[in-house]
Amino acid sequence: MATGPHPSAGQEERRRTDRALRVLIVDDDHDTVATLSKILERHGYIVQGTFNGADALPAARFFRPDAVILDISVPGISGYGVAQAIRFSFTDLRRPLMIAVSGVWQEPADQRIAQQVGFDHFLRKPCDPDEILALLHDFGGKVKP
Repeated sequence: MATGPHPSAGQEERRRTDRALRVLIVDDDHDTVATLSKILERHGYIVQGTFNGADALPAARFFRPDAVILDISVPGISGYGVAQAIRFSFTDLRRPLMIAVSGVWQEPADQRIAQQVGFDHFLRKPCDPDEILALLHDFGGKVKP
C-alpha cells in the first residue's frame, strides 16, 4: 500500500507541465530494471536504470530525475543512504518523487526511517506496475491510454 505526504508547492508546479517525467530506477535485479523501464517508456516516461547505490548518486546528479524508484537493499550505498543524498542534493523546486521498494522491508521502524530520509511512498515487491504508473501519473506524469 502506498502512503505519503501531500505534494509540496514545487510538485504542484511540476504537475502543470506537459513534459514527460524523467524516472530513475535503482535495483540490483537487472530483470526488474529492464522490465519496469520498458513499461514506463511505453507510457511516455524517460527512464534511466542503475543497479547499485554508488551508481545511483552520479546518475541522479546528471539525469536529474523527477521521480526515483529505489530498492532499499541495493548493494554499495543502501537505499536509505541514496534517498537521503538525493533529497539533500535537490532544491525544493526540483524535489523528486521518491518511491521505496523492498521485498523484505515492512517493519514500522523501517517505514519511519524511510520517511525520515525522504521517501514519499513505500511498495512491497513484487511491485504492481499499475500502482507505480498511478503514483507517477498523480505526481504529474502523463500516462498514454
